[in-house]
Amino acid sequence: MTLFDNPVSRLGGWAVRTVWRLGFAARFFFVLLAHSGQSLRRFHALTMREIYMSGVLSLLIIMVSGLFVGMVLGLQGYETLQRFGSSEAMGVVVALSLVRELGPVVAGLLFASRAGTAVTAEIGLMKTTEQLKAMDMMAVNPIARVVAPRFWGGVIAMPLLAALFSAMGILGGWLIGVVLIGLDGGSFWGQMQANVDVRHDIFNGVIKSVVFGFAVSLVAVFEGYDCIPTAEGVSRAITRTVVGSALIIVALDFVLTSFMFRG
Repeated sequence: MTLFDNPVSRLGGWAVRTVWRLGFAARFFFVLLAHSGQSLRRFHALTMREIYMSGVLSLLIIMVSGLFVGMVLGLQGYETLQRFGSSEAMGVVVALSLVRELGPVVAGLLFASRAGTAVTAEIGLMKTTEQLKAMDMMAVNPIARVVAPRFWGGVIAMPLLAALFSAMGILGGWLIGVVLIGLDGGSFWGQMQANVDVRHDIFNGVIKSVVFGFAVSLVAVFEGYDCIPTAEGVSRAITRTVVGSALIIVALDFVLTSFMFRG
């Protein structure tokens, strides 16, 4: 058995590479923050463009997905609540499920798949074609000019998309519960208004979506900037963006939920 066939050696090598990459990601993050002021001051038009690219161009998938998720919640919620004679509480169930959990989490996963991969591919291709190196040679900092606008554009766009996802989901629940099944519309909206707390439910949901947007945007720009400058390297970076973002979102969701909604 050679040294490289030893499972312990392979595990050690993987651990060293992981720790080294985490350290590089942390350093990349601090450099990004250091150049964010310059980026927002000199390249604010680029940040607005990235909000459009990450937010507006993701509207269709967010709205359609939110509507259908709300419709499914309406069907499943009615079937469950009817067994206990509480079908009038359907509006509360749909709203709390969306603003607390499904809105931020599902919107975050869709955002990572649509906008996160696009950002990784764009930065990766700029690295492959040596555009980032050319900027550096012309005394234009690529972190401030390319990375920071895309990062902050994603951070700003993500909470807005999550809010829209939840609104469309509630509309889908209303269509199923009130229009299709025939529940009382006043009871649907009244129960929701009386039992959904703005600070505890909606505000905590917004905090979740901001944290998810922060994490997904950082993973996307880092993977693009750190990718191997080949077609295969960009492809692998895109895959890592999707997988890494999904794992981070579900892990952060567990941590945030345990602090926000426990008890």
